[in-house]
Amino acid sequence: MHMCISGVYDHKFVFLSLPKLQKNVGLQSEAKKSRKWNNSSFSCSLNFKKPISKLDFLTKAASASSSSSLSGSGAELNEQVLVERKKKTQGIAGIDQDELQDPTHLADPDSCFCEFNGVQLHHKICDAVEDASSSQYPHIAKRVNFPMILLHGFGASVFSWNQVMKPLAQVIGSKVLAFDRPAFGLTSRINPVEHSSPVSQDTRTLNPYSMMFSVLATLYFIDFLKAEKAILVGHSAGSLVAVDAYFEAPERVAALILVAPAILAPFTAQKVDKEKQGGRDKQIQESSLDFNNPENLFFRFCSLLSNLTKYVAKAIVRMVKGMGEMINSLYKKALSTILRSAFGVTVVRMIIDKFGIPAIRNAWYDSNQISDHTLQGYTKPLKVKGWDKALVEYTVALLTDSASKLKPPLAERLSKISCPVLIVTGDTDRLVPSWNSERLSRAIPGSCLEIIKNCGHLPQEEKAIEFVSIVEKFLQRVFGAAEEAHLQAPPGKSNPDMKSSPNIIAPAANAPAPTPIAKSGPPLPVPGGLVEDGIFT
Repeated sequence: MHMCISGVYDHKFVFLSLPKLQKNVGLQSEAKKSRKWNNSSFSCSLNFKKPISKLDFLTKAASASSSSSLSGSGAELNEQVLVERKKKTQGIAGIDQDELQDPTHLADPDSCFCEFNGVQLHHKICDAVEDASSSQYPHIAKRVNFPMILLHGFGASVFSWNQVMKPLAQVIGSKVLAFDRPAFGLTSRINPVEHSSPVSQDTRTLNPYSMMFSVLATLYFIDFLKAEKAILVGHSAGSLVAVDAYFEAPERVAALILVAPAILAPFTAQKVDKEKQGGRDKQIQESSLDFNNPENLFFRFCSLLSNLTKYVAKAIVRMVKGMGEMINSLYKKALSTILRSAFGVTVVRMIIDKFGIPAIRNAWYDSNQISDHTLQGYTKPLKVKGWDKALVEYTVALLTDSASKLKPPLAERLSKISCPVLIVTGDTDRLVPSWNSERLSRAIPGSCLEIIKNCGHLPQEEKAIEFVSIVEKFLQRVFGAAEEAHLQAPPGKSNPDMKSSPNIIAPAANAPAPTPIAKSGPPLPVPGGLVEDGIFT
């Protein structure tokens, strides 16, 4: 018996035998816009009210053919259906978006979760293990009594520290903790509109995607490790979190290690130009005072008119500035609304799909060294429910953050850092160039700079062994020298100069000598918030 497919209204498929089909075709021959094909083995009549997609047609056709006696046709149609369905659900950066999961279902065996202000923070902890391998660092393990907290950069996660967590734990002889900042890794994605996490007893709330939240989470983990101080290691944008955590609570930070820091270093040349310009203005003002003889009424009148003009100009400038701030505020609100819309989320997904994997490859000096395991580690967070909306909220938090306006610019506060600082960068970093790290080292008094050759933006991954060695030598110079000075000091007296200060750090043999900068006073406490103007964009 010959079988065929007859498409009728509402896309329903009816299977008819040949005699019934001929009768059916005869009934439909009078219908307008109908087409009919006849041969000895197949007949079909189609008349659709609505267009049908190629995928739906192939799916229904394959289902019909599989139950018919047409040999081979069903298999071919099924294969076409699979191809079309694969194209439809290709995913973002190779990750299927049809089966997103809860972060806890994607966790590794050594993953841990803890709640901070209503957010489940994903973190991992490595402790020093007393075994044969620990004999590599016998001299340093007894002197570093502080744990270490690792802060990843934008788009990264705890995964970026996997290679160095255990070696660093052996180096310091203490615990090393790395956690995923909100919007990244396996930390839970929260809707900030529905989420309310009070900072104190007042009515203020803390946006979980704000940088201030990451700062307070860092200080929370210091308490979590039951330590008075900790060594903060920040990579890329994580360096900004580390520096702001220091300004938020300088007494809780034993040392700072900034890896490829995405912090815009100040331009020293511009400061010199401003000073010279100020000198010129002073000279002009003095000469004008000499020229304006009080006995000359004409010049006195001109002076009054000039002062009046200045007052009016300042008032106009204030008015224009206020209008500019209002327009800027409206612009930010409008942009935030667009980003939170379905269109904005779609744009974010397109950007991640288009530039996600290339950005990872561009971060390495030799992209051929990137394994499939590394790519899977970086794209794994794309399997978390709500990852796209969380990334949008993170972007909105950066745009609308008002806390940075309450504090001086970060470039003006870098000279206030008094704890030991190590800056590590790759000589071929394409994302944050090494010359910016060199300028940053000159802006922070007493800081050490180490440049790793043939290395890109990820020294802790691309040159893990060399990175750990640099950190080990830095900690040995800082805490080793402090302990030796304490032991050599007379009983009951301590050497005030041998505190944990960057002035006692001797530069490494292969490190360029930092530019001498006068030692500043004790750090000034800066209340709350995070500076966003130092982000390297």
